[in-house]
Amino acid sequence: MTINWDDFEKIDMRIGTVTEVNDFPKARKPAYQLTIDFGSGTGIKRSSAQITAHYSKEDLLNRQVVAIVNFPPKQIADFISECLVLGVYDENKDVILLQPAIPVKNGMKIG
Repeated sequence: MTINWDDFEKIDMRIGTVTEVNDFPKARKPAYQLTIDFGSGTGIKRSSAQITAHYSKEDLLNRQVVAIVNFPPKQIADFISECLVLGVYDENKDVILLQPAIPVKNGMKIG
């Protein structure tokens, strides 16, 4: 499927810093509950992320990530996920996070 530029501009992808990481034992697949700071414009959002294969909680704390911040909230078990953290799948279908090559200000828009 091909999209046009207007479709792409509807996706609000931003850089944020992980400020809190918790285990998510109620998730169907192994996951963490992330709290991410997207800066003053977007604020703090939470996300459920199935990234336990490559990352420990310590690895994630203070790491910058790329996320889509304008999806509607989604309930996963007893947790509300407010954004989608982006990554690529490795050969085992485990997620490797996307992140900026150098630190940038939280809230910077991907475009």
